[in-house]
Amino acid sequence: MPSLCRDCLHDFETAARCPQCRSPRVLSHPELFDLTIAHMDCDAFYASVEKRDNPELEGKPVIIGGGRRGVVSTACYVARIKGVKSAMPMFKALQLCPEAIVVRGRMDRYVEVSKQVRALMDELTPVVEPLSLDEAFMDLTGTARLHGHPPAVMLARLVKRMKEEIGITGSIGLSHNKFLAKVASDLDKPRGFSVIGKAETMDFLRPRPVRLIWGIGPAAQDSLDRAGIRSFDDLLRWDLRDLQDRFGAMGDRLWHLARGQDARRVSAHSPVKSLSNETTFAEDTADPDILDGHIWRMAEKVSARAKAKDKAGRVVTLKLKRANHKGLTRRQSLHQPTQLADTIYRTARGLFEGAVGEGPFRLLGVGISELTPAADADREGDLLDPDAGRRAEAERAVDRIKDRFGADAILKGRALR
Repeated sequence: MPSLCRDCLHDFETAARCPQCRSPRVLSHPELFDLTIAHMDCDAFYASVEKRDNPELEGKPVIIGGGRRGVVSTACYVARIKGVKSAMPMFKALQLCPEAIVVRGRMDRYVEVSKQVRALMDELTPVVEPLSLDEAFMDLTGTARLHGHPPAVMLARLVKRMKEEIGITGSIGLSHNKFLAKVASDLDKPRGFSVIGKAETMDFLRPRPVRLIWGIGPAAQDSLDRAGIRSFDDLLRWDLRDLQDRFGAMGDRLWHLARGQDARRVSAHSPVKSLSNETTFAEDTADPDILDGHIWRMAEKVSARAKAKDKAGRVVTLKLKRANHKGLTRRQSLHQPTQLADTIYRTARGLFEGAVGEGPFRLLGVGISELTPAADADREGDLLDPDAGRRAEAERAVDRIKDRFGADAILKGRALR
């Protein structure tokens, strides 16, 4: 059976250890050197960057987030073992892991490291489709002739270089389509490399829960539960027409994914139509301080992504989901495009004021759309807000300071709440 050492990148026939370097980190699969669609997901990305930049955090539980009244943005695997999860209220996270070290996020720093990771992926293939700062699909079809090695070897080399040159780790999923590649990348985190081949697809999927499908949230899961669909095996018992009648467009998608079929191509050139960030809370909340803090952090993340992509948005969107899963979406068009965190926050906060009585909420999201080049953004003053220009210049000054002296050189006051 084709095998690969993930440490020295030597390929060989099946063995418990690498015959060249004796490492036990051996990957074996019948289709290992034939598959070309991959998904790479950095391991606890924000926390990994913080540990890399501060070696004193190594081996310790680290939570990225706000103060005790805030929420968890992400947590390292040491903290996750104690039950800490993203979007969990900070007080609950610290009850589960009182020894955790809480670090305030540095989005500009994460964008910088994300660009370094992307540069390594671009060396493997021109067909890279980013999903967020820390994950992307790659299509390595036809690259074996270019690199002199099959995709699996180059992917193992990628995560090896990420660790050695950038100081963070990632997990790889390799398969024959995007759906299965993403599923595979979650099977063995952190520092995983999992393969799902064509021949084993059905046997692999049948016993597994349908929540493996990307995009199946709590509301969709409840609908599937009511229909008696909990596993892929349950899903396979349904006819295509019945699924379409019951679930609409999602029914067609479910029917194909249940059979391991995903015709979507990895696309490096899909136009970005919007930039957003959202989180589902571990517990429903109507606490205005917690929700306000979330809106600010999301505005910062959306702003950082807009600046990294040199984009701005003319429409700000606030997305909410009530405890009963019913959604609320509020949008406001701006008189000019923006990429500023301050403008995104203030607009989203104003939209939230009109919906605050609808809580408690289980999900909150902030985004911008109708994207334009950044050169068109934030060029005019606002007669209704005479301080807007001053705040915009202050934010740009902060960005310049961070670019010169590092992402943690200065911190906006609101982030300290």
